[in-house]
Amino acid sequence: MLPSYAPIRRGIRTSEVFADRKQNLIVLQSCSAPTEQPIALKDNPPHPLCRMHAPRHASPPVSIGGRSAMTHADWRQRAGTLFQCEKRPATGRRGMVVTNHPLASAAGAEMLAAGGNAIDATIAAFFTLTVVEPMMVGVLGGGMAHIRLADESHVIIDGQSMAPLATGPTTYFPDPEAGPGAMDTIGRKNALGPTAVATPGNLMGWCEALEHFGTFSLADVMEPAIRHASRGFRVTPYLHECVADCAADMARDPEIARLYLPAGAPIAAGTRLVTGDYAETLRLIAREGQSVLYTGSLGRHYVDHMEKSGGYIAAEDLTRYRTITRDAIRGTYRGFEIIGPPPPSSGPLHIVQMLNILEGYDIGALGFGTPETLHLLAEVLKIAFADRAAATADPAFVKVPVAKLLDKAYAADRRKRIDPQRAQAWTAEVATGDGSAHTTHLTIADGLGNVVASTQTINSLFGARYIVPGTGMITNNYMHVFDPHPGRASSIQPGKRVTSSMSPMIVLRDGKPAFALGLPGGLRIFPSVMQALSNLIDHGMTLQEAVEAPRIWTQGHALEIEAGFPAKVFQALVDRGHPVASVGNVAGGMNAVRFDADGTMEGAACWRADGTPIGIGGGLARSGVRFRPEATRVDPG
Repeated sequence: MLPSYAPIRRGIRTSEVFADRKQNLIVLQSCSAPTEQPIALKDNPPHPLCRMHAPRHASPPVSIGGRSAMTHADWRQRAGTLFQCEKRPATGRRGMVVTNHPLASAAGAEMLAAGGNAIDATIAAFFTLTVVEPMMVGVLGGGMAHIRLADESHVIIDGQSMAPLATGPTTYFPDPEAGPGAMDTIGRKNALGPTAVATPGNLMGWCEALEHFGTFSLADVMEPAIRHASRGFRVTPYLHECVADCAADMARDPEIARLYLPAGAPIAAGTRLVTGDYAETLRLIAREGQSVLYTGSLGRHYVDHMEKSGGYIAAEDLTRYRTITRDAIRGTYRGFEIIGPPPPSSGPLHIVQMLNILEGYDIGALGFGTPETLHLLAEVLKIAFADRAAATADPAFVKVPVAKLLDKAYAADRRKRIDPQRAQAWTAEVATGDGSAHTTHLTIADGLGNVVASTQTINSLFGARYIVPGTGMITNNYMHVFDPHPGRASSIQPGKRVTSSMSPMIVLRDGKPAFALGLPGGLRIFPSVMQALSNLIDHGMTLQEAVEAPRIWTQGHALEIEAGFPAKVFQALVDRGHPVASVGNVAGGMNAVRFDADGTMEGAACWRADGTPIGIGGGLARSGVRFRPEATRVDPG
């Protein structure tokens, strides 16, 4: 019998962090990944540093070796909002894996325990997530990987999806009844079915990362995913709820309905789910590599399906697809160096922009969750989103004003216009040079100095909400990310990469890793990362507190605030002119790793997904040790 999991609060996406002894660090965001044998988890009491009320649901991490986290109790004395951590961190000296599913974390930890590095662990975890978190990530998705190698270099692998060559600015007709900022089209053609699918990049990005920076074979790192797909895994309450949310759309496709809507109802939590077709597809990929999709038999099957079903992807879209290795963008905040991917990933650029504005305020003195602090956060969010809409897109098509957005003088000019007592509307003050959300994340580090932060996705829950017949592969619906209106920065152009909010971040102090983090959640990703960094740097929270703390979000319309904020704070924001809306959660499950000077790594995941940190301690036997159970004669003298 498979053991059960403790239920968790509802979340949106998943995330992973990996680190190894050589200080290679990888932070990944992606959609989902399974592992082989489920791990029996027991409910844990609240962490002593996060004890304010009993947790509704504990999602216990597994920790091999470790220590207690440092506490920074002072932030509570100034806070306008207090909260209880629902999970506990894990620690280790030889590696740390944090993903949004325990089986994916176990797959990554298995690679580290076998002698692999953070990159091996990352790719194993992502393939596993495609099995156990299928609503978030898949081989037909896209994403960004941020890798810090043991030599202290940073590598950004852009595996984002691209608009098919057959699409263009007028492919879809915008829905006149769509809400502010929405990308909805008439008939939902950019959201559901084959017409919503963009050219995938995930599989190529994962295979190339493994080939260039990993140590294991593709077959080795895919073994846990194949195991879980073929033998089955237990459905978590979170997966069940995600299916329930999408049931009406999924019922339109017999293949996906057969797996996730048995007898016409959402698959129940605790059910053992076997995905045999997908297991065979994974075995095919393990044997033949990425070429099987981009130039081989799997790709031909995929293109044939597109032709028959009215989709836009053709053979040329697959054969011409390439990943791009990009230079990271860098900023500073109160003595820390903030590093992340550049456009078309908009998140890190605007994180640095927002932090530059906040640097002119003593956020720590204002206090966490006070009306004063939240008002400032809301205003910088609106500023960032105004600039993002005007000028952030694929740099191959749009000249993104990166230098201006990173400029502290520009931030100072925006800052001086903020009214500390009143909400206001903001417009962009940047322009493109030519004039014209459902995701997963992981963070992994090894004891070698490699760190990976990576975010990957199929965009919406279950992507385009159908399975390519006979393959078990769930497609992306990345065309929904493009603006269906012509003439805008993110309008559709053939071969254009999607603009995302992915923010797989690595933060340095004195040139050494201090934090690595990221999360899923669409447009809510980079605002959530910014708030977590402020929690750590301004408020001095523990890592667990920083990822679990209540969040806010706005792009200039309603101000969403999580239910963890008290009513008096809610009302104070209304009094300042914010149109406030209370929500259950903002964005998805954040995964983070903290690095201490003594080599200890601490991993934390939050209540917004099935996140689980696993730390690796211990090590090999001391040289020269011998095992002699039998009695032996020892000559005297």
